[in-house]
Amino acid sequence: MSFITTAADQFDDTPSPTDLQQFVYLVELLETTKRELERDREAAKASLAKASIILQSETARGSGANGSKAGALAGWQIARVQAFIDENLDCTIHIRDLSAVARISAAHFSRSFKRAVGEPPHAYLMRKRLERACHLMMTGAASLSEIAFSVGFSDQAHLCRLFRQAFGQRPADWRRDFESRRG
Repeated sequence: MSFITTAADQFDDTPSPTDLQQFVYLVELLETTKRELERDREAAKASLAKASIILQSETARGSGANGSKAGALAGWQIARVQAFIDENLDCTIHIRDLSAVARISAAHFSRSFKRAVGEPPHAYLMRKRLERACHLMMTGAASLSEIAFSVGFSDQAHLCRLFRQAFGQRPADWRRDFESRRG
């Protein structure tokens, strides 16, 4: 039995538009992977990782394992929004951008995102920016100002203010502590 038949069999006789969108997105993702496999193995790996996340979250959602709630984003929507955020952290990201990626209205998006992920889109975005900033501080020698701009903060002070709120210390102190532990 082929993957496509198996995936299509997951839907009832009258699949919802969300199920069809998910299926179409998975097919597109796998087709892209197939094309990129020989040219760009890293891009192919990234596409396979996205497809895997979607399939895992939809399997869990279908079985009720992840406790998905009515009105929450579907797994494919979560995966697409998370990938969009990861790829565009250095840019200004608006709710209308995220809702377009999820293919739902902006008014419905924020509520559905919070229900699915457990935090509002803005809080999620700020957390992802701080995580990327930490990674850059651990792996490179860029200045805090450069890091702030590269992860989408308006300036170094914005990074420092949110970093202190999240971690209880200034980023420079955190970086110094990390480097001294690494020795």
